[in-house]
Formats: sequence, structure tokens, C-alpha cells
Amino acid sequence: MGILRTIIWVVLTAVLVIFAMANWQVVTVTIWPGWEAETKLPVVILAAFLIGSVPMWIALRTTRWSLKRRLDASERQAADLRALAHRPVEPAPAATAPVNDIPPAPTDLFSPDKP
Repeated sequence: MGILRTIIWVVLTAVLVIFAMANWQVVTVTIWPGWEAETKLPVVILAAFLIGSVPMWIALRTTRWSLKRRLDASERQAADLRALAHRPVEPAPAATAPVNDIPPAPTDLFSPDKP
């Protein structure tokens, strides 16, 4: 995969160099009324590319930084929960008296001696 990426970059660089050599002429760029700059055409194209790509690159880097921070926090929380789930369980204290979960019979509630 790395060789394919290298080939693409070499071809792209060659195309850009050929384009720059074919269009190496002076152009006048009006920045504001009354303020003009004379420069070579490939320089204008490179400047326009950088003006468009640098803000997007900064936005990408800040988004990746933010998502990496969130992922690290989530991984730390998951590790804490895993450690909590795998801790040794302490035995419950022994009950002193058995618990009677069986309800009393109706005959136990009313004594037959009373009228």
C-alpha cells in the first residue's frame, strides 16, 4: 500500500511541475483597488490552494485531538469498570438467626379458644 501511495505522489508532483513550467508567466493580481501584485501564475495557484487547505487542516487536527481526548477518557473509564468487576468478592457476614420466609398459617393467626 505504501508503494502505491508513493507512486501517486510522484505522479502528482510531476504533473504539478509540468503545469508550473508551462504556465511560468507573470500575472497581475489586484488585491484591493489601487493595490496590485505582479507574480508568477503557479505562485498564485499555490497561495490559493494554501488559503483553502490550511484552515481545513487546522479544523481536522482539532477534531482529531478532541476525539482522541474523548476516546482516552472512555478507555480509562472502561479500564476502571473492568478493574471494579474483577475485584475479589468479600464473603457476606454469617446470619445470626435464620430468616423465616414462610408466612404463618391462617389457623395460627386466630386462636380457636375465643368465641
